[in-house]
Amino acid sequence: ELNSITDKIHKNRVEAIPVLTSKLSEILSQLGMPNAQFRIELIATEDFKSNGKEDIQFLFSANKGSDFGSLKKVASGGEMSRIMLAIKYILSQYSNLPTIIFDEIDTGVSGEIAHKMGEIMKQMSTKMQVFAITHLPQIAGKGKEHFKVFKVIENNQTQSELKLLSDNERINEIAQMLSGSVISESAINHAKELLN
Repeated sequence: ELNSITDKIHKNRVEAIPVLTSKLSEILSQLGMPNAQFRIELIATEDFKSNGKEDIQFLFSANKGSDFGSLKKVASGGEMSRIMLAIKYILSQYSNLPTIIFDEIDTGVSGEIAHKMGEIMKQMSTKMQVFAITHLPQIAGKGKEHFKVFKVIENNQTQSELKLLSDNERINEIAQMLSGSVISESAINHAKELLN
């Protein structure tokens, strides 16, 4: 009976893999990785697992002509950030999650790629609540509401605080991301542009 169930799981995976790899390549192309390729291998095991009777290995090649390697070994930090966003975006299409949290998923990216990652997260927010913890103004600017997370010391104990920002505070926080502690007029204008 278990073998029958694991056979069905295996067949479902065989059908899903080409769809997943195609969608991953499509999204990663939008995120500045036009030659990214995935190969997902199913390796039969002797033991039953809670999710079948095989190991799944994600192999990845970022560039044309490059050999495939284990995803966790060959992907850089910025590539891994984009891959994780693409995977979570695809999975969100198949699940009814009410909320998803991205904790600095933008590590290792900047500029236009950060802008495109923000667009994908904004698109996801039409179907679910999205929280994004970020230090990038291109991503922060896509949010409908902003909270500032900061630490205070009370009675020799460090506590994390969360504050919902007003419209002006949102502008100032994004301007600070752009220009540092001394906020310039151009940073204020750029922050307003990002928020609009």
